[in-house]
Amino acid sequence: MDAVAALNEIAFWLERGRAATFKVQAFRKAAAAIGPLGPDEVAARARTGRLKSMKGIGDRTYAVIRQAVDGQVPDYLADLREKGAQPLASGGADLRAALRGDLHSHSEWSDGGSPIELMVAAAEVLGREYVALTDHSPNLTIANGLSAERLLEQLDVVAGINSNGGATRLLTGIEVDILESGELDQEPELLERLDIVVASVHSKLRADRKTMTMRMLGGIQDPQTNVLGHCTGRLVEGSRGTRPPSEFDAKEVFAACAEHNVAVEINSRPERQDPPDALIQLALEAGCLFSIDSDAHAPGQLDFLQYGAERAARNDVPAERIITTWPVEKLLAWAGGK
Repeated sequence: MDAVAALNEIAFWLERGRAATFKVQAFRKAAAAIGPLGPDEVAARARTGRLKSMKGIGDRTYAVIRQAVDGQVPDYLADLREKGAQPLASGGADLRAALRGDLHSHSEWSDGGSPIELMVAAAEVLGREYVALTDHSPNLTIANGLSAERLLEQLDVVAGINSNGGATRLLTGIEVDILESGELDQEPELLERLDIVVASVHSKLRADRKTMTMRMLGGIQDPQTNVLGHCTGRLVEGSRGTRPPSEFDAKEVFAACAEHNVAVEINSRPERQDPPDALIQLALEAGCLFSIDSDAHAPGQLDFLQYGAERAARNDVPAERIITTWPVEKLLAWAGGK
């Protein structure tokens, strides 16, 4: 099999299984190192042992490459495929099957770890009809947020990828900060050009209840906002530690979401599980729509939608109120009709 494809698929399975970043990067870097050589040159260097001296090639990655160029499925990949045949989540199978797309993902343009093209390729493997590219906005400098100029440049890249006619449509988008003023952290004219705008709070998460409520209402009431991202900002596990949920008037916030046609995100990342179940129930009672999103920062994490589907099913969220079950044309008509 193709050695680059084997290395990238191994990285995918490791990301999906939440392996340590350094393990994943070993395979991504090896794939990037040999990619420009071409299959014949890779095979020749692998068989003579010259590949071992290349920067980015270690013992494990060399063994994978050598088996691949000899026409085998590498042992390590075969083992990961076998383990990956099991679903990530035990519940929500029917809802998981109904999901068509994902409206929250990141690439190396901001704080993701992979090129846009790899993210789209993984979405195709997973059978996604569409995936929105929602890199961060300028205020989030720690995540290399996109200036207006960089976002415009990204729009051209997205158009080029879509022109190739792949099975997965890449939607233009952004995860835009809701600033302390309640304004969105990007030029309104540019936000208007995007397919999907996910609005999230990323700073001053311990603000008092009234302050946070007013801030969130400002973002929700902006006519460009389509999805309210990870609304509590909590962390329940993971390498970043834990963080309590922000305090805000959930009834008022969800009433505004329903009034302004803003979907409440069910964030599928295991460390977020956001909103908590009790808030999903409040959003249901308020009449809100929902968006089950991966918030993927790497290709394998796109499959985290399984976790979100399980939580939505457990809370009896009807599929028809989940916008990521909708066909892309219905979704875009809804998003553009605000």
